[in-house]
Amino acid sequence: MQRLLINLGFVIASAGLLYPSLKEIGLGQLPGEIILKGEKATFYFPIVSCISISLLFFSV
Repeated sequence: MQRLLINLGFVIASAGLLYPSLKEIGLGQLPGEIILKGEKATFYFPIVSCISISLLFFSV
């Protein structure tokens, strides 16, 4: 269980570091993403990107 959590942490950290390059290939900008803009804040939830990455990982 401990190794699973450590590996999951590494995956999340590497996804955060690779996010700028993932944005260049189109992930994070797909139709269906939720973007709410206010005066002082912006909420962004990439639901379609999350679903497509999940399908990619769990189909293997």
